[in-house]
Amino acid sequence: MEGDAAADFLEELLDIADLDGDIDMDVDGDRAAVSIVGGDLQHLVGRDGDVLEALQELTRLAVYRETGERSRLMLDVDGYRAQRRAELVVVAEEAIEKVRASGESVPLEPMSPFERKVVHDAVADTGLISESEGVDTNRHVVVLPASE
Repeated sequence: MEGDAAADFLEELLDIADLDGDIDMDVDGDRAAVSIVGGDLQHLVGRDGDVLEALQELTRLAVYRETGERSRLMLDVDGYRAQRRAELVVVAEEAIEKVRASGESVPLEPMSPFERKVVHDAVADTGLISESEGVDTNRHVVVLPASE
């Protein structure tokens, strides 16, 4: 139901904006994963994924309006999130190496909630610890040395 409501909203949005694109639905863990693929969709991603983040929130609101339940769906456009996830794993690996070499905490640049989760997961897989600090657009991950 969640994926269907999201797909209906996004198809209507693409029609209104006169954009070509196909909607793919999947499940990623316990979340609906909805992707818009095909056509020239880069402007739906925006600079640093800003438009994609806003579009995801609008889609979640549309799902809530339709189902009455909060949605945690993840939206991807033109493979942006998949590519960004791979880039963030590299960023996390570099920070992990710095922490291991220096024994000092390493703060990263501000990130969206999606980006922070990718980094937290990558850090956790290595046995180190990470936490989010800051507020709003300055929220970022700090990779910490393993506690003794």
